[in-house]
Amino acid sequence: MKASVVRSSLVFSALVIALAGCFQDKGPIAPSHAATPGPLAAQVQGAASPTRYGLPDFSGLVEQVGPAVVNISVTQKVSRGGGNSDDPFADDPFYDFLRRFGVPVPGMPGNGRGGRGQEQIQQGVGSGFIVSADGYVLTNAHVVDSATEVTVKLTDKREFKAKVVGTDKRTDVALLKIDASNLPYVKTGDAEHSKVGEWVIAVGSPFGFENTVTAGIISAKARRLPDENYVPFIQTDVAINPGNSGGPLFNLNGEVIGINSQIYSRSGGFMGISFAIPIDVALKVKDQLQKHGKVSRGRLGVAIQGLDADLAQNFGLNKPVGALVSSVENGSPAAKGGLQPGDVVLSVNGQKVDNAGDLPRIIGELAPGTQVQLGLWRDRKAKDVSVVLGEQAGEGKISADKSSEANSSKLGITARPLSGQEAARLGVSGGLVVENTSGPAAKAGLQAGDVILGINNQAVGSIEQFRKQLDGAGKRFALLVQRGGNRIFVPVRIE
Repeated sequence: MKASVVRSSLVFSALVIALAGCFQDKGPIAPSHAATPGPLAAQVQGAASPTRYGLPDFSGLVEQVGPAVVNISVTQKVSRGGGNSDDPFADDPFYDFLRRFGVPVPGMPGNGRGGRGQEQIQQGVGSGFIVSADGYVLTNAHVVDSATEVTVKLTDKREFKAKVVGTDKRTDVALLKIDASNLPYVKTGDAEHSKVGEWVIAVGSPFGFENTVTAGIISAKARRLPDENYVPFIQTDVAINPGNSGGPLFNLNGEVIGINSQIYSRSGGFMGISFAIPIDVALKVKDQLQKHGKVSRGRLGVAIQGLDADLAQNFGLNKPVGALVSSVENGSPAAKGGLQPGDVVLSVNGQKVDNAGDLPRIIGELAPGTQVQLGLWRDRKAKDVSVVLGEQAGEGKISADKSSEANSSKLGITARPLSGQEAARLGVSGGLVVENTSGPAAKAGLQAGDVILGINNQAVGSIEQFRKQLDGAGKRFALLVQRGGNRIFVPVRIE
């Protein structure tokens, strides 16, 4: 399981948790049904029919699809850190909960039971589902991450040692292969056309309880999570817990539309918000893993950000759509194709880019070497450019030289020019370092240490030039800012 937890905010801060874990010696084993060969959703249409009380009955659906859902057990070798009697986590029941169920927590010594200062064998469980009669199984990458042994158990209690064909951490998808034939397998559906509010069910092994069925509805679609650029998650209120990772999310036609992957939680357990990887995303990864054992993705070489209403207006767009290019990597496919900071990517080969999160996914699904037509918005008009995609790689504080400063009461900043050394370090010809903010600048989120590189896509070279550009910018404009290692556009409104 993956987690990001800070000890001081255990009770009050929410976290997004991947659900592989459930590490334990031996969990209870539920009775299972005999597997039946063939695609299991062929006759499930209408299986979840309403009862006389008007509530859905999922029993027919579960009977049909259950045999294709598997329990996955993994063995991992975990190196324990050297602990001592001053361990601040020793008596914390919350951390004990996380240890028992395999949630790795930064700063917590050890992620399971056993002594410290030595290598330990750790057992974990997850879920998966069979996608072809010859034994291919889909699950989450974090379920089998670092596993030395993977065992797949069917509902008829047969067990197989599984080979990890390949994993893709960016989408959290893994493909396994077991040596079996004539297996029951799932039918896949169309996640894109699923609807918010429709009923769905999950089947998996929460806390090691095999073949557990939970139900709920789709709460939202195309959810973007922090640091997740490739997956437009399906959000549900289906009860998902540690051990459900990698299990299928079914619609009422008995079709898999997602892989259960993460939860949003304050406690480490289910709180009503779960996330599933859309099956179309997973199948594209599965096809590459099956053919090549790895996933190759196209690459543009740009940093992007989303647009809000203010930024859209500053760039002359009627509504905030597309992906705003904040920087272009030198020598990248984007640079060779002529992309510029301030361009807004509106489409790729005619496919619309509705928001910034769409662009990495669309480009990543294309093969390296593919020539694409990008529909851009540049200088308040549409423009098309052609780019040949590259291939993605596998998986200091600025000194306070105040010899010359710019003080703008209109914007609410005090700034100074970049020194030659600072400009060279940042790879720019010039800019202004923000030292203090107030008024409109502070309200817009400008911070001390930000480097202003341009106004409305016009480069800032000197203090005098900055003042002139500011005077002509009107009451609404966008600043191109270097913040740390990123470049972003910051919309500013002068009241």
